[in-house]
Amino acid sequence: MNAAQIWQAALGELQLEMTQATFNTWLRDTKLIAYEDGDFIIGVRNGYAKEWLENRLASTIRRVLTRMVDRSVQMRFVIWDEPAQESMPTPLLVAAEPAPQPNKLTSTPLNPRYTLDSFIVGTNNRLAHAAAMAVIEHPADSYNPFFVYGGTGLGKTHLLQAIGHACLARNLRVLYVPAETFTNDLVEAIRTYTTESFRETYRTADVLLVDDTQFIAGKEATQEEFFHTFDALHSSGAQIVLSSDRPPRAMATLEKRLQSRFEWGLTVDIHPPDLETRVAILQQKANTKDVSVDTDALYLIAQQVQTNIRELEGVLNKALMLASLENRTLTPRLAEAALKGMAAARPEITGDRILDVVARYYQLNVDEMQSVSRSRRIARPRQIAMFLMRQESDLSLSQIGDVFGGRDHTTVLYACDRVADLSEENDDVRRQLNAIRETLYKQPAVKTST
Repeated sequence: MNAAQIWQAALGELQLEMTQATFNTWLRDTKLIAYEDGDFIIGVRNGYAKEWLENRLASTIRRVLTRMVDRSVQMRFVIWDEPAQESMPTPLLVAAEPAPQPNKLTSTPLNPRYTLDSFIVGTNNRLAHAAAMAVIEHPADSYNPFFVYGGTGLGKTHLLQAIGHACLARNLRVLYVPAETFTNDLVEAIRTYTTESFRETYRTADVLLVDDTQFIAGKEATQEEFFHTFDALHSSGAQIVLSSDRPPRAMATLEKRLQSRFEWGLTVDIHPPDLETRVAILQQKANTKDVSVDTDALYLIAQQVQTNIRELEGVLNKALMLASLENRTLTPRLAEAALKGMAAARPEITGDRILDVVARYYQLNVDEMQSVSRSRRIARPRQIAMFLMRQESDLSLSQIGDVFGGRDHTTVLYACDRVADLSEENDDVRRQLNAIRETLYKQPAVKTST
C-alpha cells in the first residue's frame, strides 16, 4: 500500500476503536498531506482540532500506524486549508453586544478573548470546565442541557463563549444570546408579526447558548416561547447550554416544566476562585501587557479581591495603568493605590442595607424577615442576614437583635454560628453568601417594598 492507502486503512481501524462521535469530530475530515521515511504529515481543519489530536489522540493514532507499517513512525498535524464544500452548513451566531473585528478563529461576534485557552482552570471551576470539554467533544450526548451557575464575574459567560468558539470551529450553527436578548427578540417579533422568522432563527441552531437565564423567570410569554424552543431543539438533537446566577430549583418564579427541563442534563456550579487560581488569572492577564510585574503585587490584589474575577481584573488594569504611567514595575505600592480606589467606591454597609439585599435575594420583603415566622422559607434568610450583619457591619449582637424586632443576643449568636457551619459544609449556602456579598458591595441600596 502507498502512504495514502495506509492512512485510509488506519482511519478505518481507528473508527472501530473509538466512538462514532469522537471519530467524526476529530478524524473523519483529516487528510494525509505528505509522507517521508516514517514521518506522516496529517492535515486537519483548524487549530482546535490540531491541538486536540496532538494532546488527546496522538498516541492511539501512532500505535495504529506503527502496527500497519511495522516500524516506528512520527506524526505532525498541520492546518489544512482546502476550500470548504458547498454543502457545509454556515455558522450562525447572534450576540447582544456589537461584534468585535474578525479574527483568525472566527468572524462571528463571539468575544475573541473568551476561549478555552484563556480559561484558567482551578478547584473552583474544574468540574464545569470538564463538562464543557465533554459537551464540545460529544454535543447533545450525555450533558444536554448543560446548566452552569454561579455568582457574577466568575467565568460563566467566558465558558459559554468558549464552547461557542469550539463548536464554530467544527462548522456547527451556534446561537449565543443573553436571556434578555431572547425576550427582546420575542417582543419585537410579536410587534412586527414575524414570530415565524423568530422561531426559524432560534430553532434551527446546532448549539444554543443562553446566558443569564434567571432573567426569563416570571416572564410568562418568554417562558412559553422558551419552553417550545427548548423542546424543539432537544428533540432535534441540538445541544443546549444555559447559565444562571442560581440553580433551576432556586428560581422561585420559573415555571416547573422549565425547571424540570433545565435539570434533565448536568447542572454544575462555579465557586469563587481560591487564592492560587486568582493569582494565576492575574498572571495570565499581566502577561498580555508590556509591563513587568512584581509577583507580590499580584498576591496583594488576589488577597483583597476574592469573589469576582471582573473586579479582580479591573483592579489589575488600574494598577498596570499606574505602572505604565510611571514607566516602572508593578509593585505592591501601586497595587495598594489601585485597591484604595476600589474601596472608596464601595457603598456603606449598614444593617438596613444588608436586610434589604438579603430580602431581595430570597424574594421576600422586610416585614417577613422581621416577623416571628419560623418557616424555613423565612428562617434561613433571616439567619443569613444576621450572620452578614455580624461579619460585614459594625453592629453588636444586641443591635442586630433590635433590627429583627428585639430578638435576644443569644438567638443572633446561634444564627451566626449556624450559618458559619453551613458555609463550611454546604456549597449552596457558600454560593448564596458570596452572591449576596457581591451585591452588597457592587449595587446601590434599594429599599424593599414592605
